[in-house]
Amino acid sequence: MRPFLAIVLREIRRAWSSGGLLLPVAFFLLVAILFPFAVGPDGKLLARIGGGVIWAAALLAALLPVERLIAPDAESGVLDQFAVRGLSDAGVAAAKMAGHWLGFAPALLAATVIAAGLLRLPGETLVQVELGLLIGTPGLAALGVVTAALVSGLRGAGALAGLVMLPFAVPLLIFGAGSVEGTPGALKLLAAFSLLLVAGCPFVAGAAMRMGRS
Repeated sequence: MRPFLAIVLREIRRAWSSGGLLLPVAFFLLVAILFPFAVGPDGKLLARIGGGVIWAAALLAALLPVERLIAPDAESGVLDQFAVRGLSDAGVAAAKMAGHWLGFAPALLAATVIAAGLLRLPGETLVQVELGLLIGTPGLAALGVVTAALVSGLRGAGALAGLVMLPFAVPLLIFGAGSVEGTPGALKLLAAFSLLLVAGCPFVAGAAMRMGRS
């Protein structure tokens, strides 16, 4: 348990100290600022589609820190040291997922309040959006780590990360936006899919990390 917590705390420190947190949050808010200019100042229209916009922005923002999650540790030999100490690759991946989520999700949830004001979302819609993001962002964090493990060491990893991650994130986007619109069962489906990602991605990411060492 102690090595797991050490890796989690290390990921949180990296997110907060290296500027890795600022870019996703700034991108998220920039989308919320620019979107009303694209569709016009119609408050009713913005309120109707604002929840989906926030989810799309959150999904794209989650892509930005992918390159720093696995590749730097693989190149510096940190992952090899974890393996030498007997830490399982799946356990290391799970710790990185937890640290990644704690590093960006709270700030994203706080920024959502600002984005909701920019998009003129009513209070009850904001509550639905926040609840959906709270449930869905662990799945986004899991996808981010497994994507980082799959593209680690490849040329053009940033572009490949989008191609790998976005198709698997589409269900999160659909169910998340559906929960905002009041679609029956959407929140439960969002929770189920997010839980599936959190449960399965550590093993996929661990296998990718193991293959990267061989």
